[in-house]
Order: sequence, then structure tokens, then C-alpha cells
Amino acid sequence: MTPPPSPSRTAGTPSIPALVRTRVRAAVRRPARLTREEAEERALLLRLCSLLVQYPDAELTAARSVLTASVEALPASPAAEHLAAFTAWFAGQEPDALERHYVETFDLRRRSSLYLTYYLHGDTRRRGMALLALAQRYRAAGWDTDGSELPDHLPVVLEFAALAGPGGGEAPLRQHRRGLELIHRALTDADSPYRHVLAALLTLLPPATEADLAEVARLAAEGPPNEEVGLDPYGAYGDGEFAPPGTFVPPVSAPPTRVPPAPTTRTEGPR
Repeated sequence: MTPPPSPSRTAGTPSIPALVRTRVRAAVRRPARLTREEAEERALLLRLCSLLVQYPDAELTAARSVLTASVEALPASPAAEHLAAFTAWFAGQEPDALERHYVETFDLRRRSSLYLTYYLHGDTRRRGMALLALAQRYRAAGWDTDGSELPDHLPVVLEFAALAGPGGGEAPLRQHRRGLELIHRALTDADSPYRHVLAALLTLLPPATEADLAEVARLAAEGPPNEEVGLDPYGAYGDGEFAPPGTFVPPVSAPPTRVPPAPTTRTEGPR
């Protein structure tokens, strides 16, 4: 059976090229209400973040010019500035170098894993319940994913936010804000250009509170909760990571969201 289209290509949802000329409102705080135009503008930013933080396979790297043009069309804002810094780096790298950097950054470092429920629940049974709750949220909103990726994978969560809107759609991002802050901190410490994508995303969420920052500092030092899963204590390594490089291998990444090619003379019909 053919899997359902991703949210970015769902009928009725504007594609990136269709929105590149709209004015994007990069709000620091989530507005209480958005007009239809504002909702589409915000969805574009979330969709761009989702695309840019996905595994850079051949299709995604081939679409770099489209992504760069989309970012360049954004009005001046902190989010647009961060995304422009990332796409400038992204467009100038060799594909194999991009793939290596992605794997080393997100697959081999637990501290910058893109699986959000890990930061809140760690390797405990509560994480399974959190994953189930996310999957149920998606189904309740009418989005049936193809199951190729866990529901807490950041690109998936971002796609849902872009599709469902700033209320219920962005609720998982707000719930996992501390995890996002920790990922951003880890990427900054590693001097990874992906820090710009996380920074852009964080501009769309409510500012971190003192309690948030204190918890992020604790997580960075101690790691998330642990349970009877056979892992060594986090504190045994003392290197700022939750585990030595190479010991954490998340599930295989989902195929990236498909990006439409540049407009041609043909009428184009929807990762």
C-alpha cells in the first residue's frame, strides 16, 4: 500500500514554492490567534525547519537550491537569519560530507538525538506511553503516518506542527521545549551548523524560564531518567555526553520530506 503523503504535500496545504513570497511572522511568543495568512506563514517556517533537520539523502541535497531560495525569500527576522546561515553552509558541502556530519551529530551522540521523548522520559517505560500518546494525537488530527519513523522524531513533530497549527499542532514542541534547548546547546558546543535550525525553531516557542534552564543544565550533567535497560550510569563518563560515541544507535531515520523541484514548463502534480 502506498503510504499517505507527508503533511507538507497534503492536498490543501501550500507547498514551499507557493509560499516563498509570503511574509513570515517569526513571533517570539505564540500568538493567541492567527489569521489564515499568519498561520500559513508560520507553517512555512516550521516546514523549512523540518526539511533542514532531516537526513540529507540524494533527494534532499538535490533540492538545496529550492530550499536556499525559499529561505532567502523570507523577510528579515531572527529565524530567517539562522536558517540563512544554515543553508549557506548546507549548499556548499559535498553530499558525502553532509551525510557523515549528520550521522556523527545525530545518530552517534545521545545528547543531540532528535527523539524528543528521550529527554523527558529517558530509557524508561514512560517513554513508551509518551510515544503512544503522540501517535494517538496524530491520528486524532487526521494524520496517519506511514510508521517508518517514531512519532517523537523532531522532523515528524515539526511536520505535524506545520499541518495542525499553533494550538494542538505545536503542543508537542512546547511540551518538549527543554529537550529542544538541550539539543541546541549540544549542537552549539559541537559547533555544528545545525544549531542554526534549532535556534530558528526556538524563536517560535515561548522563551525558556529559569526553571527550564535549570533543568537543561541538570540534564546536560546527569542525563534523562534511566531504568532497567542495561545501560551504564550516565555519570560514569564525565565527558558532557550521556554515553560514549557509538553506543547509541536510534532507529533508522525516515525518508526526508519530499521537496517539489523548481518550477518547469510542465504542470507538476505530492517526503
